[in-house]
Formats: sequence, C-alpha cells, structure tokens
Amino acid sequence: MTKIEAARAEYKEWCQAIGIDCLEKVNETLDAGKAIELINLCEARQERQYAQAADQIFWNRKRSRIVMMSGPSSSGKTSSSLRIAQQARVLGLKPKVIELDNYFVPRDRTPIDENGERDYEALAAMDIELLDQQLLDLLAGKEVELPRFDFKAGNRVFEGKTMRLEDGDILFMEGIHALNPALTPAIPRDRIFGIYISALSALPGGEKDHGSTTDKRLLRRIVRDNRTRGTSPEDNILRWPSVRRGEVRNIFPYEENANIVFNSSTLYDVPLLKYYAEPLLCGISESSPAYPKAQSLLHFLEMVHALKPAEIAAIPPTSIMREFIGGQTL
Repeated sequence: MTKIEAARAEYKEWCQAIGIDCLEKVNETLDAGKAIELINLCEARQERQYAQAADQIFWNRKRSRIVMMSGPSSSGKTSSSLRIAQQARVLGLKPKVIELDNYFVPRDRTPIDENGERDYEALAAMDIELLDQQLLDLLAGKEVELPRFDFKAGNRVFEGKTMRLEDGDILFMEGIHALNPALTPAIPRDRIFGIYISALSALPGGEKDHGSTTDKRLLRRIVRDNRTRGTSPEDNILRWPSVRRGEVRNIFPYEENANIVFNSSTLYDVPLLKYYAEPLLCGISESSPAYPKAQSLLHFLEMVHALKPAEIAAIPPTSIMREFIGGQTL
C-alpha cells in the first residue's frame, strides 16, 4: 500500500468510526442542525494531524533539519505549513522559512515550454546550484545571505538578509518541486523530512464521489482567487488543465518521497464551498468555453447541502478552509 493509499484508507476508517461515511450522512448531519458540531470535530482531527506531524519532525530533528513540503494546487499547503510550524514551536523547535520562489534563475534563463512561453514551473527554472550551496552552508552552521527574486525585474537581488541555523532551528521550505530529489541533489536524503499535503477525500454519494480531489481543489481555487486575486471563475476553469498538467509532471511523481502524507480534507468543506462557489459558477454564460465545466461542477454541487452563514461563522480563524474563504489569523 502506498502512502497516499494509506492516508485515504485512514480517512475512510475515521469517517466510518464517526458514522458519517457517505454524502447522504453529511447532508443528514447538516439538516439535523449539527453543522457546527461537525466543523468542530473535523478541526479537532486536523489539529491532531498537525501535532503528529510536528512530533515526527521533533523526533527526527537532529538528523533532518530541513522540512520540505509539497502538494497540488489549493491543497491548503500554506495553512498546513503554518500550523505544523506552530505545533513545532510548542515542542520547543524554532522554525525558519526559506521561500523557494526566491531561487528562480534570471528570467532570460527560464526554459521555454512547448507553446513558446517561459515555463516557470519547470525544475530548470530553479537555481539548483545556489539553493544547494546555501543549504549545505546552513547545515554546516554557516551564515548565508538569502536572495530575493524581483519578479518585476526578473532578476535575483541580495539585500543583506541573512540566516544561520542555531540550536533548535528547523528549516521549512514549501514548493512544487520540494519532494523532487533533483531539486537538492547535494543534500543527503536523510537530512530532509518530506511532507505531502493534499485533499484526499472520497465519500460515496450520488453519481460522483463527494470530495472528488481534483474538483474540490478547483472549487477551492475558484473561491480563493476570486476573493484575493480578482481572478474570475471562468479564467480559473480555463487555466485548470494547464495547472493539472504541471501537477502530473512536477508533483505527483514524487509524492511517495514524503515521510508523511497530510490529508487536508474536511467533511464540511464541500458544503462550505457550495455556499461561495455556486453563485460564481452560475455567472458563467453559455457562450463561454468554461461553461461545460461550470455546469459539471454545479451538477456535482446539486447533491450537496450548503452551510448557512451562521455555521460558516463558527469555522475557526486558524482553519485550512479560512485560506480560501477569508478570515484567517495565521
């Protein structure tokens, strides 16, 4: 059994243990006025997952001082990494963060894809040599000057920001290539603790699994990007095939390199997403090339009972789902 399969099986067993193992029972729970109770239960489960991940980082801290996190789009990687780092601090560790986006090669060296456009998701778009040298120096106790990538100018700049790993420090890094050994070829694999984060739920119900992982992540992305980036639901749907191709190429082949798999799904997330996504999807016109996919998502959501505003207000400000709907305090 793969680590992904094991994570799915564990989630299924948990759903069965609490008696909510299909879409119909999720809907029954909401109809019975127990939505807030369900939200609290799901959040308590995730808190245990964060703590268990931090425990493993703590147990491996002397050898594996670098924590690499990856996962597909809209899996809740940002929230999960912050919560795991928070739990690590509870154990006395001191997380430090290096942003992999600052290790792009200059724009004129970025590889060109099959459409003649610069491929920023390609591994060759990363300055592997610089990253590896700085990681080796940090592991050796040396101080390094961290780069910042100026996306407007398309070049790397150094502004005097330095880092050194002191006793108790753990280095956290998150990105699409984080679990690919080719990103850090000079670093022994046992010096890196890998975490794979994805929304791995699949509850039987209706014609389609509740929480179909790709559709759920697309709904998360539509809701988040409409709120934070001004990206229309139509644009997000049209970009999705390209996002998926990048995941298949750069993320999924390396998921089993993770030490642990973190499941970012909750039983209430699709009912929550329905509240926000349904009106956005209904706004896509029949003439749009995104219309068929929008209708497919709406058909999926027809089977789901939406959360009410008062129930949504009960979602904790530290929840993964706050990353998508807003109101997060991490």
